[in-house]
Amino acid sequence: MVELKTDTSIDAMHKAGQVVASALTAVRDAADVGVSLLELDEVARGVLRAAGAASPFLGYRPSFASTPFPAVICASVNDAIVHGIPDGYRLRDGDLVSIDCGAQLGGWAGDSAISFIVGTPRPADVRLIETAERALAAGIGAAVVGNRIGDIAHAIGTVCRSGGYGIMEDFGGHGIGRRMHEDPGVPNEGRPGRGCRCGTACAWPSNPC
Repeated sequence: MVELKTDTSIDAMHKAGQVVASALTAVRDAADVGVSLLELDEVARGVLRAAGAASPFLGYRPSFASTPFPAVICASVNDAIVHGIPDGYRLRDGDLVSIDCGAQLGGWAGDSAISFIVGTPRPADVRLIETAERALAAGIGAAVVGNRIGDIAHAIGTVCRSGGYGIMEDFGGHGIGRRMHEDPGVPNEGRPGRGCRCGTACAWPSNPC
């Protein structure tokens, strides 16, 4: 069931989102050659702690996972697509890094991700990030009252496909609110005019390309 948000709840979610943004900025600033993924996780933990926020990632165990998630960020490097577990790997020049982070504050969740390149960028990696950002912008542009989930998914998928990239079919966007994962799910590819309609107060993060 989709829970429509009030102005008050959206304001509360915005505060949680600001904590996530601060954590992601701190992690990106700390990411340098020789820094380990575990050290980046500690940076994010410090930001959450200072804000009085909890991590919806830490201890999270979906049905397909054999053990609870042990960190407050997902850290995916180079060929890893999503949900990488921080470990002792130390960043190298040219690494393509994606960091996903969440925060639970005042009973509401925030969740977002960034991708960046450590040191010297490869043109192919820059193009991938730029395409993902355009796909995200297209999805946001299609998320208007009266449109359907399929319209958003189609907008995202069109940009990704036109850039020559494949689509993550097993993962996509999702609703967010009191919990990190809520309805509706938002695929990264779809047909216009299909799926539930967007209301005046729906909220979800999207994960394109």
